[in-house]
Formats: sequence, structure tokens, C-alpha cells
Amino acid sequence: MLTLFLDTSAAAVGIALTRDGNLLAESLVGGGGRLQNSRLLPELERLLTLCGLRPVDIGLFACSTGPGSFTGIRTAVATVQGLALATGAPCIGISSLAHLAMNLPHAALPVCPLLDARKNEVYAGLYRCTELPEPLREDRAVAPELLLDSLEGPTLFLGDGACRYRDLIVTRRGERALFAPDCHHLPRPAAGALLAETMFLKQGGTAPELLLPSYLRLSEAELSRQQKI
Repeated sequence: MLTLFLDTSAAAVGIALTRDGNLLAESLVGGGGRLQNSRLLPELERLLTLCGLRPVDIGLFACSTGPGSFTGIRTAVATVQGLALATGAPCIGISSLAHLAMNLPHAALPVCPLLDARKNEVYAGLYRCTELPEPLREDRAVAPELLLDSLEGPTLFLGDGACRYRDLIVTRRGERALFAPDCHHLPRPAAGALLAETMFLKQGGTAPELLLPSYLRLSEAELSRQQKI
């Protein structure tokens, strides 16, 4: 099976093409936010051309559906929806936190991926990573202090949220806090493709119209509308 995976949930544009779990091409370009809309499609076209492929050749379209950058999540989800509808191929979404946890396979400790959610919060997960990530808790948006006080035992942290709140994590957790190497704080597209492909083989795909973002909290626009009611 030929899989195309997209990730624009964090501070990078990530694309991977795999065939039956084997990597064909991977791209990870820094600079998220508003640049993601302009960078994703040209980079996707470049990788497809490099591999001599067309969208109709893809057997599975996949992406990280969040949590993370609201703009980035919408970009990846809308792109996968459009490609799946145009080609008739199935699609699937994965948690961006589970995707990040894929950076630490066979970890002996619980893995806590953290993404900076701004507003003094993090998007947090907790996974057992004996091979593929198995959730020990539901992903959530939470104040880092509350998250850290709820953890038990040594924990392995990674992600841009772990970088931002490193001093706080060390203060609260002491020797029970361990950190992934710097090169593992960004999710790797190839790892996301592997997770998506494995999930698809186990549970099948999702109809494009049912592939939805997972924001974990309300957007600024939704908050403003609620305040006006």
C-alpha cells in the first residue's frame, strides 16, 4: 500500500510517502503558522514528482488531526479530504501527540509528549511506547502545573511544550523528569505514516467528510461568539 502522510500541526510542514511501511521520501520544513498554507502544496508536488507518482497512485491519505496549531490542523485535514474525494482513496487521521510519541519507540518509561498550546497551557498525552504508542490517558489541553502534579513516577518528556516548560518540569518533577534529545522534539513524518498505516490495517479508514480536526479546546472565534451570547 502506498501511503501519503501530512503533518502541519506543529512548527513545521511534514510530508512522507511510504510503501508497505518502507520510506520512499520524507520532507520536514521548519516555519509553521501562516507559511504552512503556502508551503504544503508545493512541497507535496515536489515529493510526488521526485518519486514519479501522482495523487491517483496513492492508496491511503493520512494526516495528524491535532491537537496543535488550529490553522495548521485545518490545512492538513482539508488537503487530505480533497485528495481522498478526488481520487476515491481512503483516508485516516491520527493524534498529533501519538505521532510525536512515535519518536521514542521501545521507551522503558511512560512518554509524555507536550505541545505548546499558548495561554499558559500545553496539549499533553501520556503513552506506553513498547512499540507503537498506547494511550495511558486521553489527550488534553491543561495547565502544565496541573499535568505535572498528576504524574506518577519517572516520565520521559518531549515536544516544544517540554522545551518551553523545561525549568518548570524539572522544578516540579526533579529526578523523575527525563527529556528526549533535541532532535526528537519535532514529529517525524515517516513515523506518522507508519502509525497511520498500522491503524488503517487494524480498523479501516474514515470517510473524507468524517475526517475532523481535534482541537481539544475552543478557537478564539468560538470563544468570542460564546462571550456575546
